[in-house]
Amino acid sequence: MIVKSGSAEWTGSLKEGKGTVSTQSGALDAQPYGFNTRFEDQPGTNPEELLGAAHAACFSMALSNLLGAEGITPGRIETTSKVTLEKKGEGFEITRVHLVTQIVADAEESVLMEVAQKAKTGCPVSKLFNAEVTMDATIG
Repeated sequence: MIVKSGSAEWTGSLKEGKGTVSTQSGALDAQPYGFNTRFEDQPGTNPEELLGAAHAACFSMALSNLLGAEGITPGRIETTSKVTLEKKGEGFEITRVHLVTQIVADAEESVLMEVAQKAKTGCPVSKLFNAEVTMDATIG
């Protein structure tokens, strides 16, 4: 079993308060976030962006692993995970996650697309989401 952690600290009310987010590895160390970075498009991080980065990283690793099982070594995999947050009733909900990936590998397009679909549903972060997870993939 592998256990990794992230942490957050928050002080103050929702709109006026401020927080910091950190990771066990120190890659993020007291990175600021707040209402304005999440809902008002101000500079700084937010939970959806962090989920997107984690999802893109996880998917890319899963895709590389599955390609390797097919005897294919990718030259490059570039992935963005777009996480949609919408107001639902009295609160907010992540309603959609869309992967956009570009795969550069010496293999038939149909094989790459099939493996990409398997990675989309099989990566551990994809399995975490209850939201619809979709994907656009390009080759080359």
